[in-house]
Amino acid sequence: MNSTMEMITAENIVKETQIKHIAIIMDGNRRWAKEHNLPSAFGHKKGVDALKATLRACDDFGIKYLTVYAFSTENWNRKPEEVDFLMNLLANTLKNELEEMHENGVVISFIGDISKLSPKLQEILAHSTEYTKNNKGVHLQIAFNYGSRDELVHATKAIAEKVKSGELDPEKITEDTISNYIYTKNIPDPDILIRTGGEMRVSNYLLWQIAYAEFIVTKQFWPEFDKKSLSDALQEFYHRQRRFGK
Repeated sequence: MNSTMEMITAENIVKETQIKHIAIIMDGNRRWAKEHNLPSAFGHKKGVDALKATLRACDDFGIKYLTVYAFSTENWNRKPEEVDFLMNLLANTLKNELEEMHENGVVISFIGDISKLSPKLQEILAHSTEYTKNNKGVHLQIAFNYGSRDELVHATKAIAEKVKSGELDPEKITEDTISNYIYTKNIPDPDILIRTGGEMRVSNYLLWQIAYAEFIVTKQFWPEFDKKSLSDALQEFYHRQRRFGK
């Protein structure tokens, strides 16, 4: 961030630019743990703390939607013990934090192929969604067993079924049609995509939705991300010009 740039509060940036949705690739948990000579499990647990801090910051700044990449379809290729840990971490985090998030008005939902998860975990996710669905605070959308190409395959199959049954004229398929068949159909597209950990790729994340999102990459590992980090990202966003191809 250029120190000579005009500083404006994060709350005012959100109001002035009408930011509604921030998406985050929470990268660097394992590298953070390695850097601190700790098992990777500690990095993932510390990452939960970073998510809680970011969720509170979104509430403070007036950001309505936060989508985080928690487990990708490719993450099944990790060691079985790490996959099991991540599944249990999600379950335990929801059990331990659900009541507080509910009291703070957080709406929780999940995107991804939830059917591939264990019945017990599916039950926990369904309960969290149902329990918080009428809240009015930040909408936390957790991408779990999510892959954007997989999402588009699911959407394409659903649209093809509508065409096959005669309910949909293929000549009338538009961008809006596709948007209505993907996981995020009721959520505005992200204004900003933040990736921690310094990697310069999108990793099969929200490929349709981020068509005009501003990318912000930080070298911070995810466990280090906090309210100031989000504020810094908003400052960078504020000083860009969104041209939308114009």
